[in-house]
Amino acid sequence: MCTLTPEERTVILNSIRDIPDFPKPGIVFKDITTLLSDPKAFKTLMDHLAERYLGYELDYIAGIDARGFIFGAVLADRLGVGFVPVRKKGKLPYTTVAEKYSLEYGFDEVEIHIDAFGENGCCTTGEPAKVLLIDDLMATGGTAKAAANLIDKVGAQCVEACFIMELAFLNGKKAFPAPVYSVIALD
Repeated sequence: MCTLTPEERTVILNSIRDIPDFPKPGIVFKDITTLLSDPKAFKTLMDHLAERYLGYELDYIAGIDARGFIFGAVLADRLGVGFVPVRKKGKLPYTTVAEKYSLEYGFDEVEIHIDAFGENGCCTTGEPAKVLLIDDLMATGGTAKAAANLIDKVGAQCVEACFIMELAFLNGKKAFPAPVYSVIALD
């Protein structure tokens, strides 16, 4: 299994900026825009992810709105597989399937096209499409769990969920419906 070297971890972690009290007091926001603008850190991350997932025989990468689009699209290109966006409700133009999830202040929904992974979620072999779900951060896991449920709803298989960072102290991966890999877990 591919793991980061201590040097690679340092390069990636040092490229992520902390923004205190955003979006509200007491929260330290992990800003990945500085990772994206740092060519060495971004290449280090994407090389690591490509090496890790090369042997998974994936059919698709599904990226969660919006930062998962960045990592997912680049990784899909590197692996030669399709990319599927998991969008917030009302953003996709074709027939969709939606999944609600709870927030600390209410509910939200994500959706995908009903045919995002082929007819009935199957690739050309007739087997369920193998999908990697990706996003920048796992906190409580609500959005990611909803996205994984959507993948299953349309007949595909979420083989793993990948997060650039995980706030492990929030236990977001507890009871997650698929294996979870976090590049960097913060306790």
